This record gives sequence, C-alpha cells and structure tokens, in this order.
Amino acid sequence: MKALRTLTAVLALGLCFVSAAFAAPKAITVASDATWPPMEFVDANKKIVGFDIDFMTAVAKEAGLQVTFKNTAWDGIFAGVEAGQYDAIISSVTITPERQAKYDFTNPYVQIGQILVVPKAEKGSKIADLKGKKVGAQIGTTGAMEVKKVAGVELKTYDEVGLAFEDMAAGRIAGVVCDEPTAITYALQKKEYSSKFKIVGKSFTKEAYGIVVKKGNKDLVAQLNKGIAAVQKKKIDAQLKKKWQLK
Repeated sequence: MKALRTLTAVLALGLCFVSAAFAAPKAITVASDATWPPMEFVDANKKIVGFDIDFMTAVAKEAGLQVTFKNTAWDGIFAGVEAGQYDAIISSVTITPERQAKYDFTNPYVQIGQILVVPKAEKGSKIADLKGKKVGAQIGTTGAMEVKKVAGVELKTYDEVGLAFEDMAAGRIAGVVCDEPTAITYALQKKEYSSKFKIVGKSFTKEAYGIVVKKGNKDLVAQLNKGIAAVQKKKIDAQLKKKWQLK
C-alpha cells in the first residue's frame, strides 16, 4: 500500500509538471533583417519595429508563444535557421518553390509585388528600358532575381537595400527594384529622396510573404498557422496594415 501511495504521488507530481509545462507559453526566437522599411527596420531608439514585427508579435500571442526578435543580416539569415540559431524568420520572405524545397513556410500573410524606382529625370518605365545601365537590388531577393531575367541590364547587388538607394542618389545606378512597400518608403516618404526618385509603372510580380521555419518543424508551422488564422479572423492584420500604410 505504501508503495502504491508513493507511486500515485509520483505520478500526480509528474502530471503536475507536464500540465505546467504545457500551460506555459513556449519561448521562440525569430530572426529579421531590420533594413527593409516599413516591414522591419530599426527606429531612432534602436528598436526593431515594423509591420512584420507587430504581426509576428500578434501571431505569437494568439498561438500562445513568447517571442524574441534577433536582428540578422540577410545574407546569413537562412543558414541561421537551418543551424538552429533561432526558430523562425519573419523578414519579408517571399514564398518560392526554391525556398520551399529547403525550408518550411507558414500560410501566406501578405501579398506584394516588385516595382521599379528610378531618378525623376529617367524616362524609362520598366527594367527593359534601362538596357546598358546598372540596376540595383538587395542580394538574394526576388527583386534581384527579376533584374537578372532582363538581358542587357547589369544587376548590382547590395547587402542592404538602403545602400542601393544611396548609390542611385549618387548617380552610380539607374534604378532599384524592390518590394512595393519598401519602394514607397524610400521614394515617397524619406525626405532625402522624395524630391529625387519616383516609382514607375505598376508592380510586375505577384508574391506572398510567409514565416520561415527549419525544414521538418511541422509543430511550429502548425502553431504559427493557428496564430495567423486568429490574427486574420480578428482583423488585427488589417489594423496593422493601416498603421504601417500598406495597401
């Protein structure tokens, strides 16, 4: 009887620990290349902010997760999630077949497109009009991929998209291709560039952002998808789009 009582007590204690473990939100670390306003960037207080940051925070809350953000350079961001340095990436990552072969993605959460920004004196309205010239884009982005498709245009890549706009302001490149929300920020909203640049044409790709996790981590994908669904059902995403002036 004593042995039975002891076993019962041990099992009860174990169940308490299991219950407590599941009741407490799991802590996850999420990487973001905070150089891509208005989606993710560092503000005047050196804090990572932006639509993606607010969205991920809301998703984590709905999924019962505690989230910490890690500012990570784009050129190593995917290798980091593979190596287990963090649990996920939210960084304006377009879902592509090539990326899906290497990583798992959540359901899409934003629809965007690539667009061309040029100096105000430029007459061209599409990448093909800039043949014989250099066009900039951040390395490894779908913007860079689009420039590569156009014969006669030289692609110049940058670690950060802001460096491409600096080069265009200095006359070293003839255009920049990037996601439309980021193009609007640089060409229309930044005081140092609004009188120099213009957006030409309409977005010429149809893309969707997703949150990236290590291949095979189906449990985390399911948790995040649950959070995304709740955020969309409650229209929190619509509120954040209005806050960050997204279409």
